[in-house]
Amino acid sequence: ICQQTGWNGQPVQVHKVGDGDTASRLKPVTDSRRLRITFNGSVSDVLPWKFTPQQREVRVLPGETALAFYTAVNKGPQDIIGVATYSVTPGQVAPYFSKIQCFCFEEQKLNAGESVDMPVFFFIDPDFAKDPSMKNIDTITLSYTFFSELPHFLASPFLMRPFYMERYSNTRLIAEARYDDNGVLRPTA
Repeated sequence: ICQQTGWNGQPVQVHKVGDGDTASRLKPVTDSRRLRITFNGSVSDVLPWKFTPQQREVRVLPGETALAFYTAVNKGPQDIIGVATYSVTPGQVAPYFSKIQCFCFEEQKLNAGESVDMPVFFFIDPDFAKDPSMKNIDTITLSYTFFSELPHFLASPFLMRPFYMERYSNTRLIAEARYDDNGVLRPTA
């Protein structure tokens, strides 16, 4: 629902990438001010990952594409699947923040000890420069949080101890757990 409504800083795709109109939207507004885009990364308490942006900020014009990278490291003793959600602040900017390529809302499997770089390719819609309510906004923050796809009782740090890992490390069960229609994570076996 957040993706559709723009609630809580979730971008709404006003102009979907892939529309015939996209190429025309990727022209920098050269008479506009550069915007400072900052990056945050975090993980839920039960996910033994480190997740950080590789750069603190980039500066872009509305309509100009930018590429940023995050690094995720699985510090746990087993392979784990995570899913990232994101938000844009201030929230009123969200409809203008357009991602061309991103890792969010898709399962990301990291093997034990694995480190991966994750790209985000985006632009600020040129209409941002025309919106009078955006005139005082110079900084936009893109934040991601990774969550475990595991049920909490399997992903807890307590179970990361060797005894429990041997006992509960059924990777088939872990790899095939999915959310049901009520939002409850259940094994699909």
